[in-house]
Order: sequence, then structure tokens, then C-alpha cells
Amino acid sequence: MKFTDGYWHVRDGVHPLYPAEVHDVTADGDSLTVYAPTAHIGHRGDTLNRPMLTVRAESPMPDVIGITVSHFTGRTPRGPHFELASTQPPVDLSVDDATLTSGALSVRFNRDRWRMEFLAGGEVLTASERKAMAAIGTDDGAHYIREQLRLGVDTTVYGLGERFGPLVKNGQSVDIWNADGGTSSEQAYKNVPFYVTSGGYGVFVDHPGLVSFEVGSEAVSRVQFSAQGHELRYFVIYGPTPKEILHKYTALTGRPALPPAWSFGLWLTTSFTTSYDEDTVMSFVDGMAERELPLSVFHFDTFWMREFHWCDFEWDPRTFPDPAGMLKRLKERGLRVSLWLNPYIAQRSALFPEGAAAGYLVRTASGDVWQTDRWQAGMGLVDFTNPDACAWYAGKLRALLEMGVDCFKSDFGERIPTDVVWHDGSDPERMHNYYTHLYNRTVFDLLREHRGDGEAVLFARSATAGGQQYPVHWGGDCESTFESMAESLRGGLSLAMSGFGYWSHDIGGFEGRPDPAVFKRWIPFGLLSSHSRLHGNHSYRVPWEFDQEAVDVLRAFTRLKARLMPYLFGAAVTAHTEGVPVMRPMVAEFPDDPACAYLDRQYMLGDRLLVAPVMSASGRVSYYVPAGRWTHLLTGEVVEGPRWVTETCGFDTVPVLVRPGTALPLGARDDRPDYEYHDGVTLQLYELAEGEVRVDVPSLGGAVATSFVVVRQGDAIRVLRTGTAAPWRVEMAGRAVGVPDDVAEAELSVA
Repeated sequence: MKFTDGYWHVRDGVHPLYPAEVHDVTADGDSLTVYAPTAHIGHRGDTLNRPMLTVRAESPMPDVIGITVSHFTGRTPRGPHFELASTQPPVDLSVDDATLTSGALSVRFNRDRWRMEFLAGGEVLTASERKAMAAIGTDDGAHYIREQLRLGVDTTVYGLGERFGPLVKNGQSVDIWNADGGTSSEQAYKNVPFYVTSGGYGVFVDHPGLVSFEVGSEAVSRVQFSAQGHELRYFVIYGPTPKEILHKYTALTGRPALPPAWSFGLWLTTSFTTSYDEDTVMSFVDGMAERELPLSVFHFDTFWMREFHWCDFEWDPRTFPDPAGMLKRLKERGLRVSLWLNPYIAQRSALFPEGAAAGYLVRTASGDVWQTDRWQAGMGLVDFTNPDACAWYAGKLRALLEMGVDCFKSDFGERIPTDVVWHDGSDPERMHNYYTHLYNRTVFDLLREHRGDGEAVLFARSATAGGQQYPVHWGGDCESTFESMAESLRGGLSLAMSGFGYWSHDIGGFEGRPDPAVFKRWIPFGLLSSHSRLHGNHSYRVPWEFDQEAVDVLRAFTRLKARLMPYLFGAAVTAHTEGVPVMRPMVAEFPDDPACAYLDRQYMLGDRLLVAPVMSASGRVSYYVPAGRWTHLLTGEVVEGPRWVTETCGFDTVPVLVRPGTALPLGARDDRPDYEYHDGVTLQLYELAEGEVRVDVPSLGGAVATSFVVVRQGDAIRVLRTGTAAPWRVEMAGRAVGVPDDVAEAELSVA
């Protein structure tokens, strides 16, 4: 939201109050409070009829400082509120210097002329300068708190949720407001009021409702954010690297859960509006098996329930007369089963009168059930602020889990009205974005309770800050084009820079039937993402619907992903424990390489593999290779960086480059994602420098099963293994050293 008319003036009807100086500073426990009048106070008379802003500094954990800006403080606080962690770190306070320090980060206030600056290592990271912070009233009676933080000349901004435009947010206006707008618009399903900068810090605005960001747009040398109300809190998070910022941000808002290993395999769905029954489902499953295409999860989309009944959580008896038997037959094929659901209750559903009578559906101010015809006729909305409604909703899902269902696709959750009354009295504006958090948490907690830790997984579309705790999320409704493939990747990388550890997308696109070239190019991108799903709108997504080559490409990359699982699941464990995502922009891994700042058509998969999806029918692709000798995983070709590479790829390949200095663990199986990764593992060595490299191979529960330490001294390489005994081998430049069970080390020569 913009308040100014150019640099000199404010817009008509806008009345800002700016802090002018620090009049007084007090310390209260571990916080520092600054009282800042809106004009210089020369004598007592200047204090009369003079507004004042109150600025409070505190720290929930080391290297993180929270700033609360208040105009009127007598407002009754209304929820919801983000659930934030706090370790109550020791802080250094100085009233005389108006400074608070937490870890390596300090905030310092200039007493004379208003300036609040954040410092680390003696250097200013960013600052709130003259006419930056403001309490703003408007002629229509609205009131806002606005802040502007200085944006350095070479500082780039990332994050703010899953956004499908350019990865770098400089120059953009972004409203944090969940919407069902597809992937081809400025709207987003997953809005997160948090950004990461290349300047060594990130900023999280602790407001669950509408936050308006102007990123070097209204004031080109500042990042501006504003929200309606008389008080606003934000946190500055010191890194200094992007990965360290994400590590601390997810410590504050919640780390991603670890999805089960089976969820990393291929998911196949019925698609959205296609016609299907058990015979159709089994023909897909049989067709995958006959073509030796590994399949892990089968998903039933919307029409597993009857039309006009979404959601009643009852199988359509016309097409699925024996759902329990069908689920048993799918389980006998080694498959997991996922079901589509959403938080809306259609008027025709038997659950509508049940939920309405019990007070489980959101109501209007007049006491009526809030209803709309948009999506399902006369539908209502489950009120997840009511604990009894949560238990009621979860109870309906529990019956499906007991029938044999394994997980759910928790779709929708964005179109949340603001003209309603919530059970717990929440502010409707603040609840609009936060609703999805309560919805997904209800479903995820049920799965965790029913299946145990490490077995819960969703396929969720909407989210806000903290939603990373309930994975997995997918990119929403995209077109079946190369352009939409690119925008989907941008959305995933933007979400990664917003604290989300895992991400997926519809292989081939959702809307329309993809051209075979689009479908085949999208397959490697899909299988080289953390999670992989074949899904569409009006047409099936089994590969033989396109051509035989699509079958071959899907087979090759599904099997490649299965062999990469010791490495990929290790990256998933890192996302779970450290908050660093599996898929990440190049800038997150190479923040000191200026060429990586704007790259959004390639990414790092974990910290060792560079992936450059091919987004053209011709196979032509250009990508950047950072410094060092990188090796094509699929061809063995070595590329010396830093440089740009342009090549033409067949449908059966894609640039996947292994970072120099890598010991890459490859599994012994290529037919499934969940197996004992240490059993028969192959350690492939790439361009090792002098020194030591450690590799941990995880168990299916996430603990370390086997560790390798690779030591290079001159032309000699020693590989030492600890942990669970099992056959293993080492490969380097195509040469292998087989090692029996009872040997804990191997030696080989570089020459």
C-alpha cells in the first residue's frame, strides 16, 4: 500500500506521524523502550497536544531482535497470533546509549534526530531513518503503522511466500493476502510476511493479516511494510548467510516435520474432473507395473465423493461400492493411498446440518451460518477456532484412516471471508491468512496421532508463516506450458526462501492437456524436486497417454530418484533439523557469487546437486556453473566454472551437475524410495580436494545409520565407515572398490 505522492508529498487524505527524536529510554527486564515524540521538544509546552510513538526492543533468541511500534496502546489485542518460540537469551542493555544487543545483533537509537539502526560486527545492516517509521491516519478513519528499512545499493530481497514472478523482489509491491489465483498472477496461495536479504539479515513481520510490502518500489531505497492498526511488531534476524537466516527464522516460527520416506516416491492421481472408478484406478496401477514404472502413492481427487456433497467424506457408492476392499487391494500392490479434501461443507452434505446445529460452522454477525455458492452449492466453512469443531472434523477423517487411507491432500483454504464471526472472537482480517494454518494443523496432527511421528504427510496448497511445520506443499494450479513450468519453479524457490523445506508441483501442468514435449521436459523437473506428483485437470496424466518416450523418460527419472534417496533423504533430514530447504535458489548456496543473485531457472537440490530444468521443446538450455570442476551426474562430463553453459538435451537427460568436493551416496535400489539406504550404498567421489569430507547416510527414521569420512592426502584417498554394517562400495571416475561387510575402510588412488 502506498501512502506518498512522490518523494516530497503524501497522498490526499493521508496524515502521517513520524518520530522526531528520542525523548526518554527505559529498561524493563530484558527489553528496552524508547519514547519518541513527533516533534522536537524544546520546552514543556512542546509536550502538549503532541503525539508520541512508543518503540519497544526485545529478543526472543540470539541474533534476533523484535521491534514493536505503537501509537495507541489501549486497544484490546485480538487473535489470532503466530505461535513463536523464545529461548529468552541474555541481552545487553544500555539506557544511556539506547542500545540492545542479542548475540551478534544490536539495535541502537540516535537520541537527537530519529534514527534506529541494526548493527552486526560494527557495521550497519539496515536502519529506520527520518520519515521511515510512521503512524498514519486517513480521512476514512483507518489507521496504519508503517515501517521502512533502508535497502543497500547491492542488496537483493527474496521470499514473501510462494510468489510466481521474479525471484528477486526488488521493485515489487506485494500484499500478504492468501488467494486462489493460480500460478500466472501476482496472487499467491502461500503468503508469508518474511523476507531474506543478501545484506546479511531477514525481516519477519509478526502480523497474520494483510501486510503490504513495497520492496524498493514506493521508496526505491527502502523496504516498506505496513498493516492496519495502532501497533505492529517485526523481527530483524541476523544471519549473516541466507541459510543461517532461514535456520534462525524456522527456529522462531517452527521447523518442518520430516515426511516419511515413501512420500518421496512418485504420486499418481485420478486428476481433477476426469471420469474414474475402481476399474480406471486399477488400470492405471496395472499400467504402471506392466511398464516397470515405480509408483509409491495413489491419490483419489475430488470425485471420490459425490457431486454437490463436498465434503461429506463418504465414498461415492456408484463408482466405489467396496472402498474398504479396494483400499486393501491397493495396499496389496504396495501402494499408499491419499484422498482429496477441503474445509468446506456443502449444503447437501449430511455434515452441514450436523455442523450447523453444533456450532461448528462459521457464522455471520446475525448468528446465521455463513454460506456461499462459490465452489459448492450453499457451502459453509468449518470453524477451526472451535476445538470441538476441530475434533469433529478430525473424527470424520479418522474413520477414513481406519479404513486404510494413509494421507490427505488438504486443498483450498484461501477464500476465507472477513464478514464473519469466529468462535474464539478472532479478528476476521487477521484470520483470513491464518485459517489455513489451523486447517492444516488439524489434519496433520490427526495423521501424526494415528500414524506416529515421521509418518504424517499432507499435500497442502495454502499456507502462511509457520505452515512449514505441516509438509508437503505443492504449487497450485498452473498451465500446461513451458512458461508456467518456469513460473512454478520461481514459486517454489520463493517459498524455499520463506522457510518451507519441501515442495512439489503438477508434472506437466494442471490446466489443459500438455503437449508431449512439455510433459516430457517437466518429468525430470518433477522427479528432481523433493516430492513428485502426476496430476492434471481435465485429462489423465499417465505417461502412455502421451507417447512411448514419455514412459521411458518417466521410468528413467523415477528410478534415478530412488537411487538418490540416501542423499535426498539426508537433505530432508537437514530441512527438518536445520530449517534449510531441500530445493533452494542458487543464491542460498552461493551468496558470495554475484552471478547467482537473480538466477531462477535453476536450483540446488540439497547442497551438492545443481539442476537446470529444460524449458523448451528443442532441448536448448542455458545455465550458470559456479567456480570449480563440476561433473554431469548423467554423462560424466566435467565443466569448469565459473561460466555460463548452453547445451541441447534430449528428452532422456537434463543438466544435473555434482558439486566439486562431493561424496555422493547412491542407494542400491531403484524400484522404491523407502529402503535401507546404507545396505549396498555406493559412495561416488567427485573432484575431492585435500582434506576431509563427511557423509551421513540416514535411516528411514531420520537417524544416522552409517557415516563415511573420506580423507584425501595427495593422490591417496582413505574412506572410513562407522555405523551399521552392510555391503558398500566406493566409485571414482568409473573405478569401483568393493568392500565386504566386515571391512570398515577402503583405500584408492587418484592417479
